[in-house]
Amino acid sequence: MTTKKIVLIVGAVLATGALVVVVVVGSIVGFAFYSIGKSQAATTAKNFLKSSEKLKADIGEVKDFGSLVYGGINVANDSGEATLQLKVYGERATVNASVDLVYRNGRDWRVSSASYTNVSGQKINLLNPYESKRLLPLLIA
Repeated sequence: MTTKKIVLIVGAVLATGALVVVVVVGSIVGFAFYSIGKSQAATTAKNFLKSSEKLKADIGEVKDFGSLVYGGINVANDSGEATLQLKVYGERATVNASVDLVYRNGRDWRVSSASYTNVSGQKINLLNPYESKRLLPLLIA
């Protein structure tokens, strides 16, 4: 075999190996984003954002959400915490929102805080547990 053929064979093997790695890693990352986006925490966050009067006043009725939900969900035994970032499409504007959720004792996910960045770049709090006395018992329970 000539040197040229050996270089081509080695290059083809390396390219194939790199492609396999990219496909495997891409599949894992895709599955993780899909799992987060379809989780009960994400559903609770989306429902909260759809019903937020403060958000509706700024961007109009919520029409849709971005296809990717970023963030993390940590679950241990019968308790969990999640922080999710979502793109929210409204009638008048599109904003990026962040929603923190918790659940305790196997109960449903509850929003503990939420905010979004408006079109002017200001962070607007939708729910702050330290400003809302009605939420404190829910977070402690």
